[in-house]
Amino acid sequence: MEGTTAQEERVTPLELFFDLVFVFGITQVTTLLSDDPTWGGLARGLLVLSALWWAWAAYAWLTNTLNPEEGAVRLAVFAIMGAMLIAALAVPEAFGDHGVLFGVSYFVVRALHLALYALAAKGDHDLLGAVLRMVPSSTISGVLIVTAGFLGDAPQIALWVIALSVDYLGVAVGGGQGWRVSPGHFAERHGLIIIIAIGECIVAVGLGAAGVPLGPGVVTAALFATAIAAVLWWAYFDVVAIVAERKLTEAKGAARAAQARDSYSYLHLPMVAGIVLFAFAMKKTLADVDEPLKAVPAAALCGGLALYFLAHVAFRLRNVRTWNKQRVLAALALLALYPAVREVPALAAVAGVTAVTVGLIAYEAIRFREARTRVRQARQPA
Repeated sequence: MEGTTAQEERVTPLELFFDLVFVFGITQVTTLLSDDPTWGGLARGLLVLSALWWAWAAYAWLTNTLNPEEGAVRLAVFAIMGAMLIAALAVPEAFGDHGVLFGVSYFVVRALHLALYALAAKGDHDLLGAVLRMVPSSTISGVLIVTAGFLGDAPQIALWVIALSVDYLGVAVGGGQGWRVSPGHFAERHGLIIIIAIGECIVAVGLGAAGVPLGPGVVTAALFATAIAAVLWWAYFDVVAIVAERKLTEAKGAARAAQARDSYSYLHLPMVAGIVLFAFAMKKTLADVDEPLKAVPAAALCGGLALYFLAHVAFRLRNVRTWNKQRVLAALALLALYPAVREVPALAAVAGVTAVTVGLIAYEAIRFREARTRVRQARQPA
């Protein structure tokens, strides 16, 4: 049947090992943003993150179908990790001196993905058809990013935008027919990448505080950052992840594949982007807690958290067709804080967004206590 696999699998150690390269890629994006905290730098950072995410998402689909620990496939995954590592190393200069290196490495990662997927589809006509439908958009995107490496300024950014648009839209146009999805494995894999992204917040706190006197302001800011990281975790894993996995399991055939594509491959990108933006903002905050944040870090602080919660709103809308009004209001409140964040010390700014985010989770935990308990108990084995 379309959209299903023969049996439910769990995430393998090799997949977690593979994800470590993506962790480094996220760290490199944060470095890129920190080194160029301008609106142009923000745009370039988000473009690179979108490319890295799509490469990771492609392999999340592949390993959902093909056991990465079997025979030659294991060696192929190691080779892919090498290419992905080179791409990650090139991230800080992906729009500069290492543009071609990033493009070629990225192209190799995508080409090997298609080759392995074709291997996984051997004897499965429907899956092979789905893979072949993806070849044009994936190839065109890779070629455009390589070409962009030879250019500079606006033409380079324009090619990146076109390349990623072709890649993302190509999958949507191809439809969900033929794809295989193991719901538990797929949901778990994406949950783990959310944890990895939240972990980047903790890393950013450490990097931001490096070389700075560990005074009361820095300690307080670090505690606020930890509280927000806990909120990000709670917002996803307390109930949302459970309901999303259940809905994915209930869906059948091409509908399951389409839901996996929309809810996970598409909508987890703004979640991860929001977390990365927050990590970047915290890195800048801890560098000088007594000075106001500049325009872009302030936008990353308020906008990153707002983006994360709005992605949750869209996630719920796609899965259960209802609105999460309190998260919409929280996102709007965070955006409304931006003018004040530009004027007050960075520590006060972080205190403000902490109050909004912690307040949101506290409200949900109290207001929806019974519903939350039912959802969590239903997940427990009988």
